[in-house]
Amino acid sequence: MATKTRPGNFFEDFRVGATLVHATPRTVTEGDVALYQGLFGSRFALQSSTPFAQAMGYDRAPVDDLLAFHLVFGKTVPDVSLNAIANLGYAGGVFGVPVYPGDTITTTSQVTGVKENKDGKTGVVYVHSTGVNQRGEMVVDYHRWVMVRKRDPVSPPPDTVVPPLPGSVALADLRLPPAMTGHYDTALAGSDDCWEDYAVGERIDHVDAMTIEEAEHQTATRLYQNTAKVHFNQHVEQHGRFGRRIVYGGYVISLARSLSFNGLANAQRIVAIHGGRHVNPTFAGDTIYAWSEITGKEAVPGRTDVGVLRVRTVATKDLACHDFPAQDEAGAYNPAVVLDFDYSVAMPRR
Repeated sequence: MATKTRPGNFFEDFRVGATLVHATPRTVTEGDVALYQGLFGSRFALQSSTPFAQAMGYDRAPVDDLLAFHLVFGKTVPDVSLNAIANLGYAGGVFGVPVYPGDTITTTSQVTGVKENKDGKTGVVYVHSTGVNQRGEMVVDYHRWVMVRKRDPVSPPPDTVVPPLPGSVALADLRLPPAMTGHYDTALAGSDDCWEDYAVGERIDHVDAMTIEEAEHQTATRLYQNTAKVHFNQHVEQHGRFGRRIVYGGYVISLARSLSFNGLANAQRIVAIHGGRHVNPTFAGDTIYAWSEITGKEAVPGRTDVGVLRVRTVATKDLACHDFPAQDEAGAYNPAVVLDFDYSVAMPRR
């Protein structure tokens, strides 16, 4: 009898050029916004206040950019990374139109590359994923690569294709916020520091920290309908690489972003993900700290209300960031580093 259950794709099932249409459409609700707030404690004014958002040119408060990212990402998991060992990185991410409660998100992916690992038991799969709203407008578009188990270690691998990955997103390709229609209130935003006040090379210790609870990271992962087994099935993972479930990498990205409020409170919107690596696994019980470096600064032609900062945010587990832990001269990461995230934010000008 043919089975009706779906075991997910293993490495040898992927073919370069294949298009994956991901089930199921996801309508965003006010409950999603409240749960995101409860899980990560984000305090950015744009996503917290409709009057504040309207002064910035929005119809109302949009959902957090990373909430939109998680919803798009989660749709891809049953087809791309259900049998993953680890998500490895991101590149060329662009945020499109803002997402509001009531919008419905759907996602498709194209397989852009495959490469078997030396152990013969796993391989890396590269995909380009796009999420759109009910009007077909792009909300998030990005590349990622993930390590996936093989179904049968002796099965022949697909031909190796390693795609060229975008190194960064050009200013001209960013979907910037609308022109401000009112006064930008820095007191209500939580900081007087605007675009002009940051310098390339400046480092910021975000000081605060959050400990991850088991129930929290699993609630978040279920919320985004991410079904990857490594996050849930302790019965299997007790015999795996780490002996326990790992935390969804996007959870750490959102924690780091929330922590960055203390030092980057006026970074109201993420407009690009240039790159990102989950350097080490994170587990329930780990305490996450973060620091950021300003790596680029661009004025926007024809705009005096907003500028763009390129930011590198590094998150650590169980290690405060007052001395900015990252990589040594040989490029080896401090063992406490769990995330190295390269992105751009739109920030108001004076």
